Amino acid sequence: MDSANNIPAQIKHIFDNNVISDLQRFIKKRQCLNETNMVLVYLFHIVQTAGILTTTIAAGNNAKTYIWLGIGLNLLASLVNIFEQTNNNISKKLMKDIQLIKDGKYLDDGIVVEIEEKNPIQKQPERETDKTNLEQPLL
Repeated sequence: MDSANNIPAQIKHIFDNNVISDLQRFIKKRQCLNETNMVLVYLFHIVQTAGILTTTIAAGNNAKTYIWLGIGLNLLASLVNIFEQTNNNISKKLMKDIQLIKDGKYLDDGIVVEIEEKNPIQKQPERETDKTNLEQPLL
């Protein structure tokens, strides 16, 4: 009887440990995203400034090759900005989850993907190989 009464306590302990591990994981991810975003912000401004400067100087000197280089740098800066914005959105979601854990309203609604094990490939019986079989090397 003692183990039957202990089951709800064990279940509560498992869920509490899950929430704590989620909180620790969210805080680590958020810290990593914030550090990465600091680098991305500086990188964005440097690359964008280089692109604008290159395009402006190349247009003034009628150097078409360098104009395209400047446009490429601006495209790269836009890509860096997209990564930064994506990281910001992920960081905001993590902050909401951290706040829900703090308030005691957290519900783990993450997507769980289970890989279904397919039937193992059955080994086919070995065929007799003869000299006319194309599977044998020609040389």
